[in-house]
Amino acid sequence: MPVMGRILLLNDIITNSCCFNVLSSRISLPFLSHHPHSHSHTHTLGPSLLTVRTSVSISAKQLSTSLAMDSSKADTPKEIPSGLDSSTEEEYASQSKLLQEFVNISTIDKAWTFKSGNGIGTQAIFSISQPNLLANKKRKFMLSTAISKENSNSVNFQWAPFPVEMTGASTIVPSPSGSKLLVVRNPENESPTHLEIWSQSQLEKEFQIPQTVHGSVYVDGWFEGISWNSDETLIAYVAEEPSPPKPTFSMGYQKAGSSDKDCGTWKGQGDWEEDWGETYAGKRQPSLFLINFDSGEVQAVKGIPKSLSVGQVVWAPSTEGLSQLLVFVGWPSDSRKLGIKYCYNRACALYAVRASLYKSEGSELELKDSSCKDFPVVNLTQTISSAFFPRFSPDGKVLVFLSAKCSVDSGAHCATNSLHRIDWAANGKPSTSDKIIDVIPVVQCAKDDCFPGLYCSDILSNPWLSDRCTLILSSTWGSSQVIISVNVLSGESLRISPTKSNFSWNVLTLDGDNIIAVSSSPVDIPQIKYGYLVESANKNGAWNWLNVSSPIFRCSEKVRSLLSSLKFSIMKIPVKDVSANLTEGAKKPFEAIFVSSNFKRDSGCDPLIAVLHGGPHSVSLSSFSKSLAFLSSIGFSLLIINYRGSLGFGEEALQSLPGKVGSQDVNDVLTAIDHVIDMELASSSKITVLGGSHGGFLTSHLIGQAPDKFVAAALRNPVCNLALMVGITDIPEWCYVESYGSKGKESFTDSPSAEHLTLFYSKSPISHVSKVKTPTLFLLGAQDLRVPFSNGLQCARALKEKGVETKVILFPKDVHAIERPQSDFESFLNIGVWFKKYCK
Repeated sequence: MPVMGRILLLNDIITNSCCFNVLSSRISLPFLSHHPHSHSHTHTLGPSLLTVRTSVSISAKQLSTSLAMDSSKADTPKEIPSGLDSSTEEEYASQSKLLQEFVNISTIDKAWTFKSGNGIGTQAIFSISQPNLLANKKRKFMLSTAISKENSNSVNFQWAPFPVEMTGASTIVPSPSGSKLLVVRNPENESPTHLEIWSQSQLEKEFQIPQTVHGSVYVDGWFEGISWNSDETLIAYVAEEPSPPKPTFSMGYQKAGSSDKDCGTWKGQGDWEEDWGETYAGKRQPSLFLINFDSGEVQAVKGIPKSLSVGQVVWAPSTEGLSQLLVFVGWPSDSRKLGIKYCYNRACALYAVRASLYKSEGSELELKDSSCKDFPVVNLTQTISSAFFPRFSPDGKVLVFLSAKCSVDSGAHCATNSLHRIDWAANGKPSTSDKIIDVIPVVQCAKDDCFPGLYCSDILSNPWLSDRCTLILSSTWGSSQVIISVNVLSGESLRISPTKSNFSWNVLTLDGDNIIAVSSSPVDIPQIKYGYLVESANKNGAWNWLNVSSPIFRCSEKVRSLLSSLKFSIMKIPVKDVSANLTEGAKKPFEAIFVSSNFKRDSGCDPLIAVLHGGPHSVSLSSFSKSLAFLSSIGFSLLIINYRGSLGFGEEALQSLPGKVGSQDVNDVLTAIDHVIDMELASSSKITVLGGSHGGFLTSHLIGQAPDKFVAAALRNPVCNLALMVGITDIPEWCYVESYGSKGKESFTDSPSAEHLTLFYSKSPISHVSKVKTPTLFLLGAQDLRVPFSNGLQCARALKEKGVETKVILFPKDVHAIERPQSDFESFLNIGVWFKKYCK
């Protein structure tokens, strides 16, 4: 299933004692006194239990002595779950303590830079998050630093002594000058949305926007769009449009507007409406709004058709006159909405709309109501099926955007991107006939070690160097993420992160013409890097990267020691049984990341976990993952397989998989496992397999098609029966495309025929369930709309019926990702114990 395999930037522990609860208590922000340019970037991956058979699941609460989160409970007798022998209980306790040390590692979510008030040096703010296991939510905080480049070979970051906790804040967005900060606080119920404007020393303005104006502001990273205008008096943003009134009932039906206040009335549900599926339950219509911070006036932008869901808004360059343009992404949503999370195959376009303003008596700009007739919406990208992440160049002459036209046209939920530009009209009047120019086209088949195509999940809000035509991007390149520079006029793209590094690199923000990034590997916690261009005879120059000392990356000595005993490599795995009808890209080797101990053990090879990503059109990157680093540290080698169909290897390799799921991908995994066995890096008697979503589909296929290969398996929200899933998932067309290939896009229907259902069943792991022998752990999210938990539960019950040792843990409030802190903790704790049990 579509699951993004993007880099996860993980930082080090910042202890609870160092966090101040600020902003919610109106404390000033002295680090926001800086000026001119800000940059931002977002990086993208009490449970109840259902135990099948006699195995026992253990919860985080039952491991209170191991967690030791509260010293006041140190003398409380621990609860011992029935059915656990002493050795298993000890395994839980030992692994729980170590897992907590990995879980405590923090993540950088965003970063911004501003010029210092004195014009010397730069100020930067890092937005950081850390799991809070006891509260079962993420703790968010900010840490500021002053940056000074002392000479060509060194840079100094002067970090603030303590971070600032952002209690209750949904998101923060600094203004372009860095002199103001927007804080958005979305309600958890029907209360108003709170918007706050902070200055250097105090809260300047506070607004409560009632539900009758709009619902929650979108801060999801996809529909999300919050944009300050150039003079920092207006903000355009995307929020849920007001819900339609619900019918009122008493002893009979009560008409709308009735003055009857009979206390015996109640609100009905009204008509059901389509939403945007997984993680968007109840989200019907993202719409565009403007707020004037002088007057406090909030207004929906007029003229946008109701058939469009709106997102990613930016202000167009200012022109003479009082009308300013907004550019946004629109997704058609006339009737049937299909799930959009992780799904780039939803058609979308860039639109321009006028935000009409007028001058009041005080010469301040105010909002003016407008009509569709006066200010029609202009579709800027009619000739291309997908356009998103619009960014204007600093001089306002060029509008660039990404496109997922390969996804939209083929039906694959994620595929190779392309980059395009529109030369913005000097008069500021866009037209539907404006030419779309290709900057980076789709790469079908990459030459060895050459640029494989663009695979970009986000663009910085200000990605430009000072030449006004070079932008900086992070993109997947094989099994790694790299940083590239793109000249949007010439189309020249260069890999500027080190070419000999197998680490993954991710750009956080720019500091003028310098880059602040993070680099990490499966065995190396993230390191902040500072990149600068060195002039040379070569016109392209070269980029040097400096290590930045940071308090964010202080992990425990035990974790550091364990990681230092590990190593990793990226393997190229030759395709087995190459057929003549394969495209050239599909014949090329695929890759796997192999993580193992530095030391040869007398007892032979460590047990192996084959790790399989979801999607299937996603990718596992050579970046740091807390959960996988934990599994490596308890004695497992990892084989993280990017089978054909993964991102980062060219479009032909990716498109070779639809229509062949359950066969080509299964064979690739078996080929990769046999490859490391033949190299004597793994023992054939100690192989386990772990996968989620489509990775769970593969895992359950493997234990059915190769029943003697694996000693244990773990599945997170797996696809087990396509014939069952197609009628209840938020992306039923996925079942058609991956089963039939690109022709499945045209075959899709909400009323599948008997022929369709027969093919779906034949492609499903459930068709091989009679052969399974492998002890299997199922981890399921009860709120999953992508692969509803009934899919995994059917397979678990079928295995139990056969006498296969089976265990199910159901997380009642989790969605497809199972990422709530307690659920994620319990998942990987049980995975570690389960695999240890069967690898002894």
